[in-house]
Amino acid sequence: MIRVPILMYHSVNDRPNDETRPHSVRPGDLDEQLAYLSEAGFTPLTLGDLVASLNKNNGRSLPAKPVVLTFDDGYADFHSRALPLLDKYGHPATVFLTSGWVADAGDDAAGRPLDDMLTWGQAREAAQSGIEIGGHSHSHPQLDQLPTEQLRQELRRNKGLLEDTLGTPVATMAYPYGYSSARVRREVRKAGYFAACAVGNTIAADRHDMLAIPRLTVARHTTIGMFKRAVAGTGVPLIYLRERILTKGYAVVRRTRYGLRRVRGNV
Repeated sequence: MIRVPILMYHSVNDRPNDETRPHSVRPGDLDEQLAYLSEAGFTPLTLGDLVASLNKNNGRSLPAKPVVLTFDDGYADFHSRALPLLDKYGHPATVFLTSGWVADAGDDAAGRPLDDMLTWGQAREAAQSGIEIGGHSHSHPQLDQLPTEQLRQELRRNKGLLEDTLGTPVATMAYPYGYSSARVRREVRKAGYFAACAVGNTIAADRHDMLAIPRLTVARHTTIGMFKRAVAGTGVPLIYLRERILTKGYAVVRRTRYGLRRVRGNV
């Protein structure tokens, strides 16, 4: 079985605001983490390259110690703080971009950004430097709570804006908040994505559904010791015990909420 740690980052900031703080990392911590990956012999890949390597028919081979770095939402500090560090170590990454949150989205603005966001120009610059840009919906809703037509619009508007503005195909995405369902995954496939990330806080493996790939959260409380154990796949259930309990509990609440809305005819 092939096992690959896929890391989920958000903001990279020494002074995050209250809303982004729980999932932010300090630039110094990111520097230490990237240095460790290099020293320990990991080979960072984009999510698209990983999925292509897992496709046995395309002739690509997987490196001995692959790892994937992903950044959700598209915060401006990715360009100012994360990108220089990725360049320093020669590491590619994948940014899942919420199109309605882009700083200069103009008439396409939608949702409520949590902090300063990337501009389209900065997203293009990142893409030109080897960063994969993936989808993250248009307005960052809980996709599995949306009526089907609205869900389709969220997925397809996001993908269309990214491809038209960046001039490159977009084939991977991540679910806002990590939430999906069989219905959402069907629509993701219909929208033209071949891979999608959830959260899960477990090591990804080739047995997983490519439209529900799990990731490991890297946040402000993640020490370098926790980070090393996580990427090695050592004690992952214990490292993320609290997060997994909360996720499972809230999943029950959300399924019930969606079922009630269906009964009432709201979806």
